Amino acid sequence: MINATLYDNLNFNFLGDAAPIAGLIRVPQVLEVNLSVPANTVPEFIAYAKAHPGMLNMASAGSGTVQHVGGELFKFMTGIDMLHVPYRGQAPALLDMLSGRDQVMFDTAPASIQYLKAGKLRALAVTTAKRIDALPDVPVLADFVPGYESSAIYGVAAAKGTPSEIVSLLNREINATMTEPQTKARLTELGGTVIAGAPADFAKLIADETQKWAKVIKFAGIKPE
Repeated sequence: MINATLYDNLNFNFLGDAAPIAGLIRVPQVLEVNLSVPANTVPEFIAYAKAHPGMLNMASAGSGTVQHVGGELFKFMTGIDMLHVPYRGQAPALLDMLSGRDQVMFDTAPASIQYLKAGKLRALAVTTAKRIDALPDVPVLADFVPGYESSAIYGVAAAKGTPSEIVSLLNREINATMTEPQTKARLTELGGTVIAGAPADFAKLIADETQKWAKVIKFAGIKPE
């Protein structure tokens, strides 16, 4: 959904060349800051960032990753200026967040949740439309930046031309598995939300997200590295 715009010369069109089967989970991101940042709320953070333009380092798992585009969407919607610092994955980015070398990150909840619960990083907001059970006291970012939403989405697709009866069978089995109590409980613990629905629902989600992130990538001039 990001790569469709991020890369100029892809030799495929994902939505046109794949057969969406089912969404799996939607993983929220968390607007989190190093403890040195003098902000405990989103409005305080926005005010601090505007008072220090270009002085805050925004870590990500790499250019074009969900952490990066989620942060760029926030910058676009608030008009603040932060320096993007891309890493080769979440682990090194989190290390520099913990050390204070970077001050802010829009990380996925499962990767950061242990540090947030241990008080080693400060969560200001979750990026999904609703609060998550794993961090019940953390507000929704859209409460302060209306219309903001960002999350990592996982799903299953097959090759274009896969027989419809196979797509339907896989969709039923995946939905059944993802809604089992044990599965849902584990995903909730990590901050994830099950995406249930028909193949057409997943296809629409892919199309909507592709269009949404295309605007952000073009606005920010994001290029692969």
